[in-house]
Amino acid sequence: MPLSHIGKNRIALAAVCLVALMFGLEISSVPVILPTLEKVLHGNFKDMQWIMNAYTIACTTVLMAAGTLADRYGRKRILVVGIVLFGVTSLVCGIAQDAPVLIASRFLQGLSGGVMLICQLAVLSHQFQEGPERSKAFAIWGVIFGMGLGFGPIIGGAISALASWKWVFLVHVPLSVLALTLVLGSIEESRDPQAKRLDLPGIVTLSLAVFGLTWFITQGPDIGFTSPLALGILAASAASFAVFLWVEKINPHPMFDFSVFRIRNFSGAILGSIGMNFSFWPFMIYLPIYFQSGLGYGAVTAGSALLAYTLPTLLMPPLAERLSLRWRPGVVIPLGMFVIGVGFFAMRYGSSAAQASWMTMLPGCLLAGIGLGLTNTPVTNTTTGSVPSNRAGMASGIDMSARLITLAVNIALMGFILLGGIFSSLKNALPASFDAQQLRLLAEKIAAGNFASLAQGFPDLAQFDPSGAIVHAALLHGFELVMLYGGIGIWVLAAISFAIFGSRRPSVQPSGACP
Repeated sequence: MPLSHIGKNRIALAAVCLVALMFGLEISSVPVILPTLEKVLHGNFKDMQWIMNAYTIACTTVLMAAGTLADRYGRKRILVVGIVLFGVTSLVCGIAQDAPVLIASRFLQGLSGGVMLICQLAVLSHQFQEGPERSKAFAIWGVIFGMGLGFGPIIGGAISALASWKWVFLVHVPLSVLALTLVLGSIEESRDPQAKRLDLPGIVTLSLAVFGLTWFITQGPDIGFTSPLALGILAASAASFAVFLWVEKINPHPMFDFSVFRIRNFSGAILGSIGMNFSFWPFMIYLPIYFQSGLGYGAVTAGSALLAYTLPTLLMPPLAERLSLRWRPGVVIPLGMFVIGVGFFAMRYGSSAAQASWMTMLPGCLLAGIGLGLTNTPVTNTTTGSVPSNRAGMASGIDMSARLITLAVNIALMGFILLGGIFSSLKNALPASFDAQQLRLLAEKIAAGNFASLAQGFPDLAQFDPSGAIVHAALLHGFELVMLYGGIGIWVLAAISFAIFGSRRPSVQPSGACP
């Protein structure tokens, strides 16, 4: 017996929500197992950064291309391709035996994840008509997506403790099969007869610029920031970005129409997108390392502690929408970023307590999560609502790209600051017999939380630091600098955003959230 229209829509919504859950989990469940991956895969700190950044950069690379391909060849068809590839690449991630293979498979997983992300919105927009049905569908989708992001840390920690780190990736294989079954049986195919051509030059040049800058920040300490190779990579990245700007200016159908930045509300909101991924989301990559190595918690306890950081992001959006209606997004978005900054300074204060624990970190984690929850929904609504409806898709693409690019760059920057803080602390505390190369290698081991290998790799360390106090203090110093960077940086962005918005009340009305 064929399903009714309502029945098909319910299954279609379940399918899209399952895909959203998978995407959210894959972002937030992996950070909590990074210390484990560093040990079992015999990788280093930079490998752990690339395990996260490979996924992020790949999402950025494919995001706009996937939207164009979905419009031209069918949203359902491209979504099916994305789900199949996500399941296959998750399988490869789960059976990886070393860090390079995992990094490569994470990049491929990120490509398929970006395809799934962009297709979800297009499918929902076509499947559900205007009105209460559509609003309800987008609201449910947003909650499920947020649950994947919010509960990912504790789910990842629990899976790692009860089964194996491999199942943090392998769990997506059966979920992909289920999602594929639901999609094939319920979602209607849709296309855009006016679909534009693929902006391949823009995609390639922007991706090369982001990858090159990330590589420069990550590998610079090893090869030397002033070495010919490093400077060549930096110059190539700058040249790629310049070519990207030129290509988008002359392209009749660019993926980025920079004229929208003349709209004050759009530009102010984009700074909110940048701010959230300048501090909150990249720090979630490193916070599990602090909980596990700095405070000595296991993966499950660390994941539970991270709930204070992520759960407020689920609870605050309704309040954020009400505040936006009353005080306008131009006030709420900078306010949310300011609260995130307060949270970072509170975490820094909590981490420096004599008896630091998850309790001393709790106020800062809660404040940062509250600030993120206040910022996210108004940003999403304002970026799409401040431009004409026929340009909302392009505006959403710029918004998502700004988030992912900022996230990739700041994962690398926070790692650089963490290593620099640990290195400087060790240099001041240990004798001159430890040369710069030894200290740099030691700093990488400490930053990755791999304390167990210190005695074997650095036998002289026990003579000068038998209790491990110097190592522990170095780790805490590095994290204090990272929190300082996150707090000051987002306050600066909040001030610029507030100035760009100005005092004029916009006509934007919140109409749904996208985590």
